[in-house]
Amino acid sequence: MEDSYGQFCTVARGAEALCNRWTPLVVRELLCGSKRFNDLHRGVPRMSTSLLSQRLRHLEEIGVVQRSAVGKVWEYSLTEAGEDLRPIIMALGHWGARWIGSRLHDNELDAGLLMWDVRRFVRIAEFPPRPVVIHFSFRDARPGERQWWLLVEQGMADLCRDDPGREPTLVVDATVRALTEVWSGERSPQEVLQARELQVLGAPGDAQNLWCWLGTSAFATTRSNARHAPRPQNAGNASS
Repeated sequence: MEDSYGQFCTVARGAEALCNRWTPLVVRELLCGSKRFNDLHRGVPRMSTSLLSQRLRHLEEIGVVQRSAVGKVWEYSLTEAGEDLRPIIMALGHWGARWIGSRLHDNELDAGLLMWDVRRFVRIAEFPPRPVVIHFSFRDARPGERQWWLLVEQGMADLCRDDPGREPTLVVDATVRALTEVWSGERSPQEVLQARELQVLGAPGDAQNLWCWLGTSAFATTRSNARHAPRPQNAGNASS
C-alpha cells in the first residue's frame, strides 16, 4: 500500500492509522466531547466537510470511533481504543506547549476556533448564579468573525455569533493574537492589558473575575511554566 511504511513495528502501524493530516485533531475534538458532525467541524473549521467525513469513516474502520443514530442525526463517540488515545494526544499538546510555544503566524490565528475552545472549557462553576453575557469584539478578525457573545446561565454556556439582544456584563475588546496568547499561556492578562492589546469594559468586580471565569487552555500551564523556566547557561560563557 502506498500509505504503508511496510514495517511490522507498532510505531509504524500506529502512525499509519493516526498520523494522516487532520486525523489527530479530529480525535482531539472527540476527546473534548464533540459528538455531532457540525460540532466536530467547528473545532477544525479549515478542514473541508468531505475530508472530515473521510477521516471519520477511517477512524470507524480501525475501531477508534463508533457512530450511532440519535433521532435524525448521527453522533460519533470514541471506543475503548479511542479513549486510550487520550494520554497520547494530551502528551503531544503538552510537548508542543513546552518546546514550540505559540510562535504563531498571522494566518494561524483563528477567532472562531479560539472562541469555540473558550466556550467548551469555560469554568461554569466559577460564574455567579446570575446570567452573565460576555461580548468579545476582535479588532483584527476576518469579516464575520469579529463579534462573539458568550452566554452563561443555569449552568450552561452558549456561544453566539449574532447579538442575542441582552445587555453585556462585560465587553472584551482585543486583537485575536492577544486573547489567543493569554488563552495558550504565552502571555499573562496583565501583559496584554498593559500593552493595550486587550481591554475589558464593565463593572470592576466582574472585570477582575473574567480570567477566573474563562480559565485557560488545557496546555496553558505547561506553556507558562516553560516560559518562566531558567534558561541553561552557555558553557562557553562560564568564567574559569
